[in-house]
Amino acid sequence: MVQIIFATGNEGKMREIRAILKDMEADILSMKEAGISLDIEEDGESFAENALIKAQAVAHAIAAEGRFRDGIVLADDSGLEIDCLNGEPGIYSARYLGEDTPFDVKSRDLLKRMAHVPEGERSARFVCAIAAVFADGGTVTTRGTIEGRIGYELKGDNGFGYDPIFFLPEYGRTAAELTDEEKNRISHRSRALALMKKELIKRGF
Repeated sequence: MVQIIFATGNEGKMREIRAILKDMEADILSMKEAGISLDIEEDGESFAENALIKAQAVAHAIAAEGRFRDGIVLADDSGLEIDCLNGEPGIYSARYLGEDTPFDVKSRDLLKRMAHVPEGERSARFVCAIAAVFADGGTVTTRGTIEGRIGYELKGDNGFGYDPIFFLPEYGRTAAELTDEEKNRISHRSRALALMKKELIKRGF
């Protein structure tokens, strides 16, 4: 069974990842579960660059310990792009107002900034880039997006990050009001992972 180490410590994200990749014959571990502790500087200029920076850092760490023989390291970088704010917070989504600032505070600040933005100009999207690093040094990246708009208040508690302010018109609910099954079917991460799964299969995993 192939081992996949996903370069994150976010438990909510790991639940999503395991649910989406559950039909793969793989042992999927977080960095913590793999015994990796790194402070990775995400200084790329795009989601894809940041995802690859994280994946390569973890791959280098496990290779230095002699543990990177036939496994895969995956990493993602994701965020919220709001059109009327020129794409903010974008690649700085996790660091917006500070890395340790709770997401409800970040979300309320965005809502405040958009208080006078009309319905038709509140378009936004979630973006996710996933990078894979293989034991032979090869890499591949995929990208998934989901379109929506920014609501007027936080709604729902079945999500994390900016989910409570991201409204999906076709569902009439925010991302935080979707069931896990609904979310895993349409999320930016699920779309990027579905593309990554195809890449892994092409490579014989």
